Amino acid sequence: MEVLTKYISYEETIKGSRFLSELIPCSSQVEARELIKAQKAKYADSTHVVHAFIVGNGAEVKGMSDDGEPSGTAGRPTLDVLQGRGCTNALLTITRWFGGTLLGTGGLVKAYGGGAKGVIAKADEESAFQPLVAKTSFTFQTDYSLLKPIKNIMESGSFHFWNVKEDFGTEVTLTGEIQSDEYEAFASKLKDLSNGKIKL
Repeated sequence: MEVLTKYISYEETIKGSRFLSELIPCSSQVEARELIKAQKAKYADSTHVVHAFIVGNGAEVKGMSDDGEPSGTAGRPTLDVLQGRGCTNALLTITRWFGGTLLGTGGLVKAYGGGAKGVIAKADEESAFQPLVAKTSFTFQTDYSLLKPIKNIMESGSFHFWNVKEDFGTEVTLTGEIQSDEYEAFASKLKDLSNGKIKL
């Protein structure tokens, strides 16, 4: 499974209608809804803002909308292409500005499916998808004397961290996320360094 890591856009004009396909990283259903709302506000002059999204470590949460296009002609083909890519944490919106020529149901399926394929092909070209890494949250306290040696371990390149925060009180509290398969090794390093005082 791969996750989308950056924004990608792709545009085409079909029989006068402009179709703007955008891939946006997102990590939850709530975030997807907020992004969709923002897209609709941003493109208030458009005819439709169709969307499909997949989120969750197992790509278990999915959603889509035809946004006023005939049922099954827009959201479904968009979601099908997104699912076919084998990715997660991605929102795909396709914004349409109507150009005066009706495309018919077959034409719409082709246009939205094509827009989805186009933006995903561009994302692949730009290496926008990366392997999904399982992360585990951690927190621990340490006294100030061990902070520098701990930071040396954390900055050695042996471990992968995200969202590390330091909170300075009577002790230093460190929180963040570590690659799941490195958790035990990191816990054991901290234990050795602190003679068993630091518990991850």
